[in-house]
Amino acid sequence: MAGMAEAAPEVKVRPAVPSKPSAVGSHLLGYVGIDTIIEQMRRKTMKTGFDFNIMVVGQSGLGKSTLINTLFKTQISRKSYTRNRDDKFPRTVEIKSVSHVIEEKGVKMKLAVIDTPGFGDQINNSNCWEPIEKYVNEQYERYLKEEANISRKKRIPDTRVHCCLYFISPTGHSLRPLDVEFMKRLGKITNIIPVIAKADTMTLDERHDFKLRVTSAEIHFQQLPLRPRDGGAANKHEA
Repeated sequence: MAGMAEAAPEVKVRPAVPSKPSAVGSHLLGYVGIDTIIEQMRRKTMKTGFDFNIMVVGQSGLGKSTLINTLFKTQISRKSYTRNRDDKFPRTVEIKSVSHVIEEKGVKMKLAVIDTPGFGDQINNSNCWEPIEKYVNEQYERYLKEEANISRKKRIPDTRVHCCLYFISPTGHSLRPLDVEFMKRLGKITNIIPVIAKADTMTLDERHDFKLRVTSAEIHFQQLPLRPRDGGAANKHEA
């Protein structure tokens, strides 16, 4: 009709569809050197070396030094001092760390053996795991503090406990309450590897039954693949 304004045409606006990120071409115009990064990291690691901190826990006379020497095929001292005959055994659990530098085929490893003399040697061993638990947590906190520091060191000293070998006495028919409590507590903060000490004093059936009792204790610890020795001889220490 004359005099009436024509209706404006309706305009539909489509929502913008985000475009997919375009892939960068894989063909380089020149040599960049990406393929040398792995080799650079390898050379740097071989130059600086590795840190490996292993803690050994168990009663006296279970062969802790023998196993450590066998693992690394060298004479490694666990003691920072020599105990005299007149020296008394510690009344409480002590934490002592001794460092060694091991080199094999140009690769250096700084090995720290953390000993815990006095553990399980007392008549009353209640709460004897507390100093060890406190020590492990302190090393984590120390490393985290250094790593979070604004002006942190180029190479942070690593004192964290990477592995704990817990030696179990072969005597008795099952784990002691101390063994169960220690492995449950320390298994939450570090890698626990239980070791049946002096396993060569047991028959194959006794050793098998003992291992079943250890694994049935509902404790989280690391499983290590072991290669049987030639001739089927029983291992002196078994993890």
